[in-house]
Amino acid sequence: MGFLCERMRSLREDRDLSQKDIAAVLNTTQQVYSRYENGNNEVPIHHLITLSRFYNVSIDYIVGETDVKDRYK
Repeated sequence: MGFLCERMRSLREDRDLSQKDIAAVLNTTQQVYSRYENGNNEVPIHHLITLSRFYNVSIDYIVGETDVKDRYK
């Protein structure tokens, strides 16, 4: 979960967004989102898809499988 947590936090902070902001995008609570970033809860695939679309990056990038941010066409 290390890469996932780091990437989620980095993507959020790079855009000067709060955990509460991203929780609203995911239609969840700030507490639940915080658990995702801290690695305490597994991130559901539907939330990874939403984050990928929101940040316009690939899911592979979010989970640390690649350093290429571009989404697949």
